[in-house]
Amino acid sequence: MNTLQGKNSVRGFTLVELLVVIAIISILAGLIFPVFSSARAKARQTSCASNMRQAGLAISMYSQDYDGLYPYAVDPADKDTPQIWNGMPEFQAQIPFLPWLHEVLQPYVKSKEIFHCPSDNGIVIEDFTGQVLNCVPTCYGKHGTSYLYRTEIAARNAGDATFQTPSQLNVYMDGSGIWHGSGPSDMSIGVASWYPGNPNLQERRFNTLHADGHVKSLTFSAVSAEWAMPL
Repeated sequence: MNTLQGKNSVRGFTLVELLVVIAIISILAGLIFPVFSSARAKARQTSCASNMRQAGLAISMYSQDYDGLYPYAVDPADKDTPQIWNGMPEFQAQIPFLPWLHEVLQPYVKSKEIFHCPSDNGIVIEDFTGQVLNCVPTCYGKHGTSYLYRTEIAARNAGDATFQTPSQLNVYMDGSGIWHGSGPSDMSIGVASWYPGNPNLQERRFNTLHADGHVKSLTFSAVSAEWAMPL
């Protein structure tokens, strides 16, 4: 009788064993969750790059319909911070009356979602002007697009036939380099510290559409250099 009772008895976990198991699970979770987070971020970046390629095709179709010229349209930075155009007052005066780029391209796309970066969590300071930009809580939610246009192309009535180096000409890019990059937030850097050589900006990355149609993820410095390239 005692032998049968011994065979059927079940020993539970001790407190020490439970604590060891919990510790192991915590360690594994700490190792696995960052991998999942990185994979999700990479997937969002890839989706964003796909959006840009589709927008590039839309720009190309628009150009074919308008004698080779790119859209005469503007983006959130133009609308919210027109002071960036102080050097071109004639164009600056037109900005309140010009259409949004994403609205001009709408007839050439299948879905408005191509103007929505899945990592868009707003913009407080525009990366390449250092101006405060009202793009919160998301740029897409505020303005209908997550992306910025090299509006100089419109201001100068330019297009494929006039571009000097299409493969190095940034046409369209992420609204913020923090979406697919890293480093301090806009607010923690502050407007006063917004200058190209600031190391706090160098970990930002931008999906960037070029005039020859290719999309590439670029650092802050690389996109800054492309902004400096003449049309």
